[in-house]
Amino acid sequence: MSDPLDALVIDLLEWIGTGGRPYAEVIEAWRTSCPRLPVWEEANARGYIVHDRGTGMKPLVSVSPSGLALLRQARSDPGRNVA
Repeated sequence: MSDPLDALVIDLLEWIGTGGRPYAEVIEAWRTSCPRLPVWEEANARGYIVHDRGTGMKPLVSVSPSGLALLRQARSDPGRNVA
């Protein structure tokens, strides 16, 4: 992952975590109008994020299976400092 955007996408996925977060919270923290750092948009376009809405529940954002695979790969990379 040499592109700064790639590192930010990983940060977003780590921040969302395995339990997911409310959509409104994610958008408030990660949505940007900066065309050079479209982290939220890029993570969605790459299929790393899943949007769920259960009956009577608020929208929830979770990390997709491909996003989890990316996190596992990033964590196994000794050159990447991933918590």
